[in-house]
Amino acid sequence: MSTVFSLIIPAYNEVDRLPPYLDSVRGHLMQAFPDSHEVLVVDDGSTDGTRQYVSRMAVQWPALRLVCHASNQGKGAAVRTGMLAAVGELRLFADADGATPIAEESRLRAAIEAGADVVIGSRRLQAPGVVRQRQWFRGVVGWSFARFIRCLLPISVHDTQCGFKMFRRPAAEQLFALSQENGYVFDLELLVLAQRLGYRVAEVGVNWIEMPGSKLHMSREWRKILAGVGRIRRQLRRPA
Repeated sequence: MSTVFSLIIPAYNEVDRLPPYLDSVRGHLMQAFPDSHEVLVVDDGSTDGTRQYVSRMAVQWPALRLVCHASNQGKGAAVRTGMLAAVGELRLFADADGATPIAEESRLRAAIEAGADVVIGSRRLQAPGVVRQRQWFRGVVGWSFARFIRCLLPISVHDTQCGFKMFRRPAAEQLFALSQENGYVFDLELLVLAQRLGYRVAEVGVNWIEMPGSKLHMSREWRKILAGVGRIRRQLRRPA
């Protein structure tokens, strides 16, 4: 039987946050795709035992695969590695902290079934039964970043950075083969590429809860983010 669903989880020093999320992932996927799923954890050069934990769990869960980077390359690089190593017709990447419950994949899958090629989980769009828990300050920062980006790049979605995005296989294979950004702005590059190539992009509201332990610190990363946005803008000026 061919694999229908691939879940890609980028992980860098996630030995504390990953285990409960993998437990919930296993329970959900065994019901939703009992014989046709795979989970790829891409260890991005962890030094805290993440790799060893996933290796042990994979012994008792054949659908779980560990893919390793020898050194830390960035979230974008880890997601790209997983997407291009996956075999599923549907490919979802999700953050290791489980901020978006895995059951929310069904909302994104419904949008794929309705005709979308790429579906973005959104912490900004409202939907029936959707609840978000977030510190007000981080919400303001996220809203401001999204407004700023939409002034600089031709992106139509409201929440570019939610770590919960689903792709049809052809879209995943083309977009990630073309993508080059390894860091925080890789989501922006993917969205720009998707729209430039004519893929149908949908945005769907999802349940989300802020988790402690974020590795992104905007005060330290803003120079890298601006440099990445500049690279994407230069890409737009090249012939398609």
